[in-house]
Amino acid sequence: MLSTSLKRRLTATLALGATTLSLVTLTAAPAQAAAICGGDVSVYGTLPDGRLTYTAISPNTGDRVKTLIGTDLGFTPKAMATLNFNTVLVTSTAGELYRVDIQTNNNALALAGVTRIWDSGWTFDKMTYDGAGHLYGTVDGQLHRYNVSQAKPSGPAHIAKHVVIDEGFVLKTLAAVGDDVLLASTADGKLLSYQINGVGDWERSELKSSGWSAVDSLVSPGGGLYYGRTNGGMYWYHDADPTDGKGSDIAYHSDDPVDASGWTQTLLSAFANDCTYQQPVPPTPTPSTRGGQISRSEIMSRAVNWLNRDIPYNQGAYASDPDGDHTYRTDCSGFVSMTWHADTSYTTYSLPSVSSTISKSDLQPGDALNTQDGHVVLFEKWVDKAAGKFSYIHEANTNDDMMRGQDYLNGGTDARIAGHAASGYVALRYDKVVNG
Repeated sequence: MLSTSLKRRLTATLALGATTLSLVTLTAAPAQAAAICGGDVSVYGTLPDGRLTYTAISPNTGDRVKTLIGTDLGFTPKAMATLNFNTVLVTSTAGELYRVDIQTNNNALALAGVTRIWDSGWTFDKMTYDGAGHLYGTVDGQLHRYNVSQAKPSGPAHIAKHVVIDEGFVLKTLAAVGDDVLLASTADGKLLSYQINGVGDWERSELKSSGWSAVDSLVSPGGGLYYGRTNGGMYWYHDADPTDGKGSDIAYHSDDPVDASGWTQTLLSAFANDCTYQQPVPPTPTPSTRGGQISRSEIMSRAVNWLNRDIPYNQGAYASDPDGDHTYRTDCSGFVSMTWHADTSYTTYSLPSVSSTISKSDLQPGDALNTQDGHVVLFEKWVDKAAGKFSYIHEANTNDDMMRGQDYLNGGTDARIAGHAASGYVALRYDKVVNG
């Protein structure tokens, strides 16, 4: 839970200066990634009486620069998504969809117009725009997506290709943090990140297992910056790497909130492309030598090489590694030996001699799941770690050869992974693997 002993700011003190247009770089810590922002963060909202609000927040300090209040929208708003700096989509409680055009948000919030662009059917309880052409909404636990093709959409011609991504999205808050990447919190306090690839194809990461139950509104301008409202206060956070599916690098500013109170808006929405994430340039890894240290990224690159070549399964045959300098046996354990750049082709019985047993929950790319009754798969990544769902690559069998698959640690409905009992698998980490 967030601390309640917080500094209070005088909400009546508003800085009404114009929003800066210079680039702002927010660095979380030395050697970490930065959020690159084109000025102050823009957050729109509505008051209980239906008036639109605009707030500018400094991305570097989390200080509120100004708050402006506009006119009544003329309908009762239900959900809101910010398309760009001067265009906001708002649904009504009657299921209508409106486009709200902002004329200025400099020293006053003035509207250029409020246009109804859809007459019915927009019943989403939450809505967000990812800044890259996709509008998302949730209703009855379903996640919906539309393609938005115009900066000022005028109706179905510009908001089209509606699909239902999947069921099970029972969320308390929803925000977009980038291209098809969503951030959400749940009533029981989890903070989640979703990568949406398509219908029925998405990945969920649990950033925090608890502590977010009091957050009743969540917005993001992109770049790993998150803003959450709780008990009328607005708090800000910075995720040093919003692409890693981890919450351990989220910096909290609970002792220095945007405001400790005063945020009474019923809806909040930020433009998800105000800020962008600048990924740090990784050092060039030293290529491994046979039997030497090897990075996780190289392990996965070697695995994809055999996958793309679709090396045929044959326990009596050998194939070259990506360097072409060595050959490895073309069965499941030979494949894992090749990805590790091991000194020989090990078997499922001998792989443990060059690796250590780890907890299955600690699996990382390049680790393995091995069962001594005859099979081993290379762990690729978590698809939904909280549910135990992961993807893997393996040399499958003589019918399928090289394959990529997905399953659950418990084997799911058939309790099997790649045709073998899930309970028999042991998680292994190569003794000479290094992060990178």
